[in-house]
Amino acid sequence: MVDADKKTMVPSEESRVFFSRRSRLKWWEGLPWALAIAAFFVLPDYMAFGTQVLITIIFALSLDLVVGFAGVVTLGHAAYFGVGAYTAGMVSAHLGWTEPISALLLAGFVAAIVGFISGAVLLRYHGLTLLMLTLATAICLQEFANVNEDFTGGFDGLTGVSFTPLLGLFEYDLWGHTYYWYSLVVLFLVFVVARIIVNSPFGMSLIGIRENSARMHAIGTPVYRRLVTVYGVSAGIAGLAGGLFAESNAYVTLDVLSFARSGTVLIILILGGVGRLYGAFAGAVVYLVLEDELAKMSPEFWEFGVGLLLVLTVMFARGGLLGIFDRLRKVFSRATP
Repeated sequence: MVDADKKTMVPSEESRVFFSRRSRLKWWEGLPWALAIAAFFVLPDYMAFGTQVLITIIFALSLDLVVGFAGVVTLGHAAYFGVGAYTAGMVSAHLGWTEPISALLLAGFVAAIVGFISGAVLLRYHGLTLLMLTLATAICLQEFANVNEDFTGGFDGLTGVSFTPLLGLFEYDLWGHTYYWYSLVVLFLVFVVARIIVNSPFGMSLIGIRENSARMHAIGTPVYRRLVTVYGVSAGIAGLAGGLFAESNAYVTLDVLSFARSGTVLIILILGGVGRLYGAFAGAVVYLVLEDELAKMSPEFWEFGVGLLLVLTVMFARGGLLGIFDRLRKVFSRATP
C-alpha cells in the first residue's frame, strides 16, 4: 500500500509472504552443487575441463539475467567477458599485479562500468536495432583489441599472464584442481547474488518488463533505469567469468570478444532453459561435454551433432532441458499419493 504522507511504498504482509515463499530453497537445488563436488573426486583428471565448464556457467548466468529475466536479447555479451579477461590479463602482464582475487574483482568492476555505460546507450533502442548494436559493440571492442597490440597482444594474444598462489597458500597445478575449487566458489557466490536479485521485487519488476514493458511503464516503474541496472550487473558477472578465464588459461586472445563466444553462450542458455538460473548449469554441462565427445569422434562434423540437439530441444523441449525436468517432476508428483 502507499503511505499518503511520505509517498513511499510500504510492503504489505502478503507481499512479504510472497517473496519469502519465492526465495525458499527447493529440495533439488542442492543437487548441482553436490554433483560439482563429487566430480572433483570421481573425475580428478578432468578438472581443467571442469574449470572451463564452471566459467561457462558463470557467463551463461550473466546472460540469463538480461535475456531470461529482463527480456533484452543480445548477440554481443562476449564484449563484457572479453573486457574482464583483458583486464585481468593486462594488469598481470603489464603492471605485475599478480594477486588473483583482487585482479578478478577488478575485472568484474571494469566490465560492470563498461556495461553500465554501454547499456545506457544501447537500451534506448529495441528489437532488431538493439540486437545489431549489441553485436556491433562486441565487434568494435574486438577490433580495438586487435589494433592495440602493444597492450593486448593483438592477433597473437596476450602472454606473460601469471598469478601468485591463491590466498598465498594454494599452488596451481597442471590438473587444474586449485582453479576448479576457485571457480566453484566464485560460481556459488555469483549464483547467490543472482538468486537474490531474481527473487526480489526488483527481479519481479524485470519479469514484468519482459512480459509487458508498456504496462510496467504505465504503472510508474522506471523501466529504463531497471534495464540499465541489470545490464550493468550482468556485464560485471560476465567480466568475472572472463577474469577467471584469463587467470586459469594464463593467456588472452581475441576469441574472448568473438561473436562465436556470444552465440555459443546464447545457445547454451536456450538448451538449458532461459529464465531459470539452473538452465545455465544444465546447458553448459550438456553442451560442453557433448562438444568434447563429438569432437573426439568426428572433428569435422561435431557441430552438426550439437546443432541437431539444439533443433530438437527447441522443437520438442519447450523450456529447454529444465523444461523436461519440470514436466517429469509434475508427472511424478501426480503419480505419488
